[in-house]
Amino acid sequence: MRAVAAIAATALASAPLAAHEPADAQPVMIGHDGLDFDACAGFGVVSGLNPDGDNFLAVRAAPTTQASKMDELREGEEVWFCDGTADQQWIGIVYGSNREPGVDCEVSSPVPNVVPYIGPCRSGWVSARYVTLIAG
Repeated sequence: MRAVAAIAATALASAPLAAHEPADAQPVMIGHDGLDFDACAGFGVVSGLNPDGDNFLAVRAAPTTQASKMDELREGEEVWFCDGTADQQWIGIVYGSNREPGVDCEVSSPVPNVVPYIGPCRSGWVSARYVTLIAG
């Protein structure tokens, strides 16, 4: 019986964070700025998309163009800036799952530690080139 429990625990530990996340997912972390600041430091919008191109910003499972595409965002959609790569090329974002402005994604209060985002909204990675910081 212990062997079955150990196998089950190993399978759970290696599973993606959520059923909708692909196997190559790298979670967006929140709480980088500690207890004196919101869980996500900035707020912005998708901007600068080429209207003659695909006209969407791909949300990726990890900060690389080779990672699975999880979603598409359009010009003007709101996002919270929560995480980022050292080279500042990718931003880990949180955004409303139903695309309504002002959705509470529960990132505007401090968290005690740096933790993966598991709140009620969606999260992923986008190219920093196509988001504009409004506040933060």
